[in-house]
Amino acid sequence: MDFNDIQNAWNNEKTENVVLPSNLEKIKAANTPLDRIRKNLKNEFIYQVLSIALVGFVPLMYNFPEKMTTLYYLLFSFYVAVCAYYLVKFYLFYKRLSSITLKTKDSLYETYFDIRLNMELYKTFGFALTPFLILYLIGFLYFEFSKILGFIAKDFTNYQLLSLFSIVVFSMLFMGIVLEWWVHKFYGKYAREIRKVLDELKEE
Repeated sequence: MDFNDIQNAWNNEKTENVVLPSNLEKIKAANTPLDRIRKNLKNEFIYQVLSIALVGFVPLMYNFPEKMTTLYYLLFSFYVAVCAYYLVKFYLFYKRLSSITLKTKDSLYETYFDIRLNMELYKTFGFALTPFLILYLIGFLYFEFSKILGFIAKDFTNYQLLSLFSIVVFSMLFMGIVLEWWVHKFYGKYAREIRKVLDELKEE
């Protein structure tokens, strides 16, 4: 193969992923928010595992009756199963982010959309835990109020039904607001910084 053949082969190579030197610094600038996301993911994974362990000790801390303890741990086993599914997803996401090297615009795009996808997955995780939060609150309040004489009656009173409805509504609103704030604070604002870099690259 002579020099002309080598030059023709070089010219025929695809160049979509070639990074211009002027763009390289902008792509590297996305590493800072990406590092923050990695750090937040790592910390949150640890806190989530610790909180699951803490929830498991609630019956011991409040001296639940034997029957109530059995019911509690039955519900807790479902709770752990849901948490384990999502935590594995987040761990795999963290591993992907840790192995990424941002050298091309394409890799930056892929990383950005992976982050956005996992932000929505995080919200789904929070809403999946909402029924458990509601049941825990109902069970805890029932346990506490059952100590009051005359509280447990054959029929539910209007006050008790209103309290039950209030717990459900409050839990849904609380989880919705907290999830939006949490995802924005720890992930959303850094994802927007990466998006800003992508928009700047698009304009050039």
